[in-house]
Amino acid sequence: MGASSEDEQTEDYLFKVVLIGDSAVGKSNLLSRFARNEFYPSSKSTIGVEFQTQKMEINGKEIKAQIWDTAGQERFKAITSAYYRGAVGALVVYDITRQQTFENVSKWLDELHTHSDMNVVTILVGNKSDLKDAREVSTADGKALAEAQGMFFIETSALDSSNVVEAFQTVVREIYNILSRKVMQSQELKKQDPDWIGNGKTVVLQGEDMGEAKEEPKSGKCCTS
Repeated sequence: MGASSEDEQTEDYLFKVVLIGDSAVGKSNLLSRFARNEFYPSSKSTIGVEFQTQKMEINGKEIKAQIWDTAGQERFKAITSAYYRGAVGALVVYDITRQQTFENVSKWLDELHTHSDMNVVTILVGNKSDLKDAREVSTADGKALAEAQGMFFIETSALDSSNVVEAFQTVVREIYNILSRKVMQSQELKKQDPDWIGNGKTVVLQGEDMGEAKEEPKSGKCCTS
């Protein structure tokens, strides 16, 4: 007999989370503020693929969030499906001082849904909330769009750190909650049907109801022997 299910549950979870949105809305600064508590007022557009892995604790479990930055590709409309592949969370970022970046949110959501084969936990992030005098997008408009699209919503400032940690934690906590429900349901399925092959580690967040237990394909290498 191998490790018990209780032992398995103590292992780390690694969730891929992507940052998307127009150029210069502050995606890289949100990530650097969250991961390293740094802010670069004159930061150049990111070049090359970048991601940070951050640990956080949720319900006593250590969770690792692998957060991917668009790496400046959005300037050339060159974000590939590989960027989105395997993502279970997304921060869709706009700049509250630039209406156009808010209007383009729908384009980013379309791209996310096109390239992702999963239901991704998504939060709409209105960044640069410190620039109150230059605001072009109201908080109410942000909330309304998020509600219409079934997203979480938050306004942040990478400059003064406001709500940055909360934005990332909201996404990761919800992913973990969904996964926990699925693991519990899969364990119930195994009790009812001992021949069910799920091993509780590979969890697919998809389907109309993200809380619905999904049986993994019996082909492939998803399951241990």
